[in-house]
Amino acid sequence: MPPFRKLLAAQFVSSLADNALLIVAIALLNARGLPVWWAPLLKLCFTIAYVVLAPFVGVWADRVSKARLMSCMSVLKLVGALLLLAGAHPVAAYALVGLAAAAYAPAKYGLVTEIVPEQSLVAANGALEVSVVLAALIGTGLGGALVGPWLDLGTALWIMVALYLMAVALNLLVSDSGVRHVVPACGMRALLLEFIDDNRRLWADPAGALSLAVTTLFWGLAATLQFAVLRWSEDCLGLALHEATGLQLAVALGVIAGAALAGWLVPLEKAQRVLGFGLVFGLAMPLTAMLRDPLPAGLLLALAGLSGGLLVVPLNALLQHRGALLLTAGRSIAVQGFNENASMLAMLAGYALLLRLDVPIDSLLAVLGIAVAAAMALLMLRGRGLSRRQARREVQTRRG
Repeated sequence: MPPFRKLLAAQFVSSLADNALLIVAIALLNARGLPVWWAPLLKLCFTIAYVVLAPFVGVWADRVSKARLMSCMSVLKLVGALLLLAGAHPVAAYALVGLAAAAYAPAKYGLVTEIVPEQSLVAANGALEVSVVLAALIGTGLGGALVGPWLDLGTALWIMVALYLMAVALNLLVSDSGVRHVVPACGMRALLLEFIDDNRRLWADPAGALSLAVTTLFWGLAATLQFAVLRWSEDCLGLALHEATGLQLAVALGVIAGAALAGWLVPLEKAQRVLGFGLVFGLAMPLTAMLRDPLPAGLLLALAGLSGGLLVVPLNALLQHRGALLLTAGRSIAVQGFNENASMLAMLAGYALLLRLDVPIDSLLAVLGIAVAAAMALLMLRGRGLSRRQARREVQTRRG
């Protein structure tokens, strides 16, 4: 099997397990009678490690074998599942899984830039994003099935342990690229200062800043929608948890289709032309909030997912390309992960607070979508200005 396909298979099973475990952990919280605002705290604590460890995990991934690092982090995820089986608090156990995922991510994405040629990077990112979203799709569906009335939670946790064991085995098969970056030995303070400078350099680059702003906004909203759609389905449509996961699947199916189309149709140099899909993505939310029928709601959410996939895949490839040129693969992915996960933390914390204040979920969903659409409109204006400047430079180059 080619190296990239091994990577796809390994990260697919690992991500699938993470998404299934989230639904099982939500069911465990419900079984303990905890308030509804505890559910977004699961993802919030999962995500904290991405932000706190961002200055260090990119350098770590550059220094060592990224394939072996992925294997070690898969073992740590397995430990998190075993802790849940032993009766640990779901938030604490899922936070450990998040810590492992925070180190896994820069190794995974950095390895792609090392084993895939530049001209194939958009297609590879499209395949990787399809794999990630497909893992979320199947993982969410599996989690919904595991918490249904036909299984007890103990059996569900044993299935999760088996799934993480499979992920460990597949990650051990991922080939080492042989690439190692020379990173001078330095203390935590020096690494932190270097990370701050890396952030500054990527945000100062016009194309890097635009793509980073879009992906940061997108993934923050996507993490919040994962919970908002579940809560809206239960409160406004009267669906049970294992039924509400079906609407999450509609979003994921749309993202898969959009990511596949983007990888096929959008070359790297045309990545900025997809910004309009961000408006569709945001405006679909207030329209969905007004519905009370699962079928049209599912179709509208699938359209939102399609727009999101067409938006994020080309800009993610552009961001990785600019980051690899300006920094290194691991360091640029760490900067990207920091910004995207900081956005997730902020949006999830705000979402949990609004639930705690008993804000109606349909109003919350509508306001969230309108805010995202407004932000995307501003980014579209910025993107058009950048495209005009690039066109002028190309004309001047040809005349020179």
